[in-house]
Amino acid sequence: MSESVSAAYIHVPFCIHRCGYCDFTVIANRDDLLSVYLDCLEQEISESLVEPQQLTTLFIGGGTPNYLPPKHLQRLLKILQRWLPVRRDGEFSIECNPEDFSSERMDVIKEFNVNRVSLGVQSFQAEHLKTLERGHTPETVADVTQRLRDRGFQNISFDLIYAVPGQSLTDWETTLDHAISLAPQHISTYGLTYEKGTAFWTRRMKSQLEQTEDELERSMYASAMRELSKAGYDQYELSNHALSGFQCRHNQIYWNALPYYGFGPGAASLINGERVTRYRSVTGWIKKIQSGESPCSDREVLGPDLARREAVMLGLRQLKGIHLSNYEERFDCSIRDLAPEEYDNFLERRLLEIDNEHLRLTYEGRFLADTVVAEFL
Repeated sequence: MSESVSAAYIHVPFCIHRCGYCDFTVIANRDDLLSVYLDCLEQEISESLVEPQQLTTLFIGGGTPNYLPPKHLQRLLKILQRWLPVRRDGEFSIECNPEDFSSERMDVIKEFNVNRVSLGVQSFQAEHLKTLERGHTPETVADVTQRLRDRGFQNISFDLIYAVPGQSLTDWETTLDHAISLAPQHISTYGLTYEKGTAFWTRRMKSQLEQTEDELERSMYASAMRELSKAGYDQYELSNHALSGFQCRHNQIYWNALPYYGFGPGAASLINGERVTRYRSVTGWIKKIQSGESPCSDREVLGPDLARREAVMLGLRQLKGIHLSNYEERFDCSIRDLAPEEYDNFLERRLLEIDNEHLRLTYEGRFLADTVVAEFL
């Protein structure tokens, strides 16, 4: 019997510029591909689904979805409205950059019932925005946020980055204060990473960028948890904080290892225990679809053991942790069975704890989350 799927991710790869730290599927200065991309996306979705699928959560990410000119943005949303309609009580998210976020684009997404906007803010200090190669100013964020509110958007999220080269703890706390003062419903905080193949990786290797020391990065993470909690933002995942009732429902699909569709270059889907990934090359993905071939570059069947281990890796990202008896019922084994010595060791060292039948990371465990979850993989 086919698995019921109620979530989908759509990847829009276009950007005005590829930021030096970005490791996502992105293409810049190729406006000539906008219409072709939409043709191929529509073909991919229609051939995959055959008939429309009603969703509880739909997430348009990128890239920069709001880079699309209004007429292209409207066409994208019409395609999704046709094939992947969102329930009236569902969550319909779109990632946007503050740069060039015109009122006309806002009106388009409002017209198609997008109800959650995630803004790539990253910093509220001009020098750090410059380091991160962002095109907006701190003032732009306040303007965009207000114009979104004027149009009735009541679920706005900010993405922030810490451990930027040259950033002090005071700098980071200033960015947090600015973010809190604008009162978005959701705030995500991410430590800057240097992914192989990115410009930042190369610049660090050439000593052109100095990576933040571990102790300072730890202090920044601790500061985010403390200050956002004081401001009423509940930390529900390692990097995510929300006012009550505004947790990202779509991301919780991933963290609970539930099925989802994925469409567009680089997107992945997980259905009936099979993870399918599309070609990351935008032009490669287009060529495959135009020639009638599969746009999927990789297929992986999650056997029982891998499914159990991935569920632990994802579940421990959530602050509430994993419900032990539910896990055992779902996977026919206990979490301890996966790594008995490490499980006991982490409990003894107070990196993991059991609270109200949930296994979860302790406060100290959050700082070593990657180390802890790696032992279960």
